[in-house]
Amino acid sequence: MNFILVVIYILVLLIFSLAALAVLQIKLAGIKVKDFWTFVEANQILDKLYRFSKYYDSMSSQEQIVFLEQAEEVFDAFDKVPDVIWEDEHSKYVLVLDTYKNIKLARWNQEGQEKIVPMIKK
Repeated sequence: MNFILVVIYILVLLIFSLAALAVLQIKLAGIKVKDFWTFVEANQILDKLYRFSKYYDSMSSQEQIVFLEQAEEVFDAFDKVPDVIWEDEHSKYVLVLDTYKNIKLARWNQEGQEKIVPMIKK
């Protein structure tokens, strides 16, 4: 019975030590732990946006708005973390950024045309 308690104690101590080491490494890299956790979550969202970005031409207006909002959150999270950490995700990031720019440009052009048409009718 005592042996089992010692093993459990050692395992719990090991888990807390590993967690403390991870937090220490994050802080030594100059990142806040909250920003790193936001980056981890944003990385998961980036994967979803990457899949959607391949089909952005067929997105509805509402889907485009949601895409833009989520992409902005991802960009903010990635800006708070050094590039070295997410260099493996760079190609996904670039594709999502290009899709973001294309949607923004298309929406901007559409809004501009909606404002111009009434002016022409006058």
